[in-house]
Amino acid sequence: MKTVPLVGYSDKLSGRPGERINFMVSSEHKGDFTAELFRSISADPNPKGLGVVEQSCDEFFTKKSFLSRKQSFHPGSYAISEQPLKITADDKISFSVLIYPTLQCANSQSIIEFGQFSLNLNTEGQVAFVCDAGSVMSSNAVSLRRWQRVEAQITKLGQISISLGSLDGSDTFKPTLKQLNRELDLSQNASVVIAGQLNGDAIINCFNGKIEQPEIYVGSNSLASWDFSRSMSSMTVPGSGCPNLKLINAPTRAVTGALWDASEMNWQHKPEHYASIAFHEDDIYDFNWEPDFSFVIPPNMPSGIYIMRISCGDDYDAMPLFVCPEKDKSHAKVCVLVSTFTYVIYGNHARPDYDDTWLEKIADWNAYPHNPAQFQNYGLSTYNNHSDGSGVCHASHKRPLFNLRPGYLTFGQADCSGLRHFQADSHLISWLHAKGIEYEIITDEELHNEGLSAIQSYEALLTGSHPEYHTNETLEALTQYRDQGGALHYLGGNGFYWRIARHSEEPSLLEIRRAEDGLRAWASEPGEYYNGFDGAYGGLWRRNGRPPQQLVGVGFTAQGTFNGMPYRRVCFDPDFDWVFDGIEDEIIGDFGFSGNGAAGFELDRVDPKLDPGHKITILAQSFATDNHFILVPEEQLTHLTNLSGGPESEVKRADMIYFETPKGGRVFSVGSITFCGSLPWNNFDNPVSRLLLNILSNSLGEPI
Repeated sequence: MKTVPLVGYSDKLSGRPGERINFMVSSEHKGDFTAELFRSISADPNPKGLGVVEQSCDEFFTKKSFLSRKQSFHPGSYAISEQPLKITADDKISFSVLIYPTLQCANSQSIIEFGQFSLNLNTEGQVAFVCDAGSVMSSNAVSLRRWQRVEAQITKLGQISISLGSLDGSDTFKPTLKQLNRELDLSQNASVVIAGQLNGDAIINCFNGKIEQPEIYVGSNSLASWDFSRSMSSMTVPGSGCPNLKLINAPTRAVTGALWDASEMNWQHKPEHYASIAFHEDDIYDFNWEPDFSFVIPPNMPSGIYIMRISCGDDYDAMPLFVCPEKDKSHAKVCVLVSTFTYVIYGNHARPDYDDTWLEKIADWNAYPHNPAQFQNYGLSTYNNHSDGSGVCHASHKRPLFNLRPGYLTFGQADCSGLRHFQADSHLISWLHAKGIEYEIITDEELHNEGLSAIQSYEALLTGSHPEYHTNETLEALTQYRDQGGALHYLGGNGFYWRIARHSEEPSLLEIRRAEDGLRAWASEPGEYYNGFDGAYGGLWRRNGRPPQQLVGVGFTAQGTFNGMPYRRVCFDPDFDWVFDGIEDEIIGDFGFSGNGAAGFELDRVDPKLDPGHKITILAQSFATDNHFILVPEEQLTHLTNLSGGPESEVKRADMIYFETPKGGRVFSVGSITFCGSLPWNNFDNPVSRLLLNILSNSLGEPI
């Protein structure tokens, strides 16, 4: 398995003073590795701009050395009994299970393992029943993506049998029988493993597909059975008179089972139709590495973005840490909302357009050297597919996330910086530093956990370039902030788009169901639109009655390649001249480190049908949208019509807007993912920078 020589992750992405952050590291070097802390100002490695800029933080964490050790990780989801299952000597042991295999592999796939007994799917597609004394195989191969029942039996007299057949009886095959040459001791005292095989501390031969209703009989009595429809939102499956099963590496629950007949789409209404679990050989939730060192955030540490850099020889890694202020003791008027949920959802996105030709640019720019496309065994993102073709619907930061590193390039072929998410958001961070604007940060984590109280003391709140993924709690907090007089500045595009859920037992684990429509990397299967974690209807917030336009006045309308265009001023009302103070040209933002223009890649616009009555003023609009931009699916009706009722070319645009709320709140939205990339242009002296400075000065009620 291909590994990175020096890499790490932290148990938490963010924290407040007094909180401990543990760092887990795997080093394949013989010598010690060193750790140093820096404050991140710019994460863009583009030599035409600032480059990666960091400030040493020795006063908070002195440089230290630690012993190198390689830590292993084991992809593949499975279930294991919490205690061993004991069998005393008996005449017969039987196994029964329903399977829905989705992939034929070059290795065997374990269905059930119990001590010396195992049911496996071999490389030819047959099911084998194996014990220490011998084995037997089904006479027929399984059918992929079809429910089948497997039954196996062994007696103490040495007779072993297995049968495989469809549930509807359309395929019936005689059991395969085999007589072993000796009597057997059937006594067992071992853990039961579903969908994998233990090999020391590792899991191997993981099953790909769905499993339902595993049962073990001793004689004619049921020794153990598990109903996978029970405790659906838990990582533990209760046993029926037997030990519970613990789910490892977050297999997918709330998926259609053998009884599902499309009569119900919500697993909560007919759980028996969802009594299966989908396992994948490449699932991984938590690497479970041991901590190598920790850092307690000191009380005098300014809120901001920090980087824990580790190095040994020529190898290095750089783990971000988002330091929030002490609770209820903010000192700044401005808050930057860091979109950590979106960062994690995209974590380790192995892009299909990755090419080795990027490596020359990465080396020339001294950019971050590792790419998820080269190390897919480290766990993929929810923008990728499992090896069996199903979509990845779970995400976690408890593993190294290569694209959450300063200097990482998302688009290596772009003629601009080619950044997204964490690195692209640093354009805003560097602008705040360049303009001397004091700020603090809050991440999605604190916003979800604490609600309005996390942000209510700030006069102005700024988002980054792409606040796409949200829970109900984060949207509610932002709405309350705006409606109670806060100034909300949405400085990105494609924001507040998808609904996600957090696991109640494992809060670092996120879930996305890509239901119905939307611009999406894969589509949820019919009957699987409801979250397993919280039972809520998944998919777009728009399909959940909460379109982005309700919060920030604009919503996702079009996407194209990573190119940007300028805005044109369209508002000449004297009441809004302050927005354009110091800006002479009507064309704004025909430059930038993201897509070479301020309005690009993913665009948001006003939609009066989705606007709850905001008195919106459109300040500027993008124009001359390239032909390669497409309308998002939820806007398209037919090849000739769309929901706007007008020409498609007119709705593929970015609207820069402003409105106020009855209690003195205000919203400024730019409707573009590439807007922040224009802020650092010409050493921060440009019309986009001036416009945002005007907006923020107005929000704070004082010149900046």
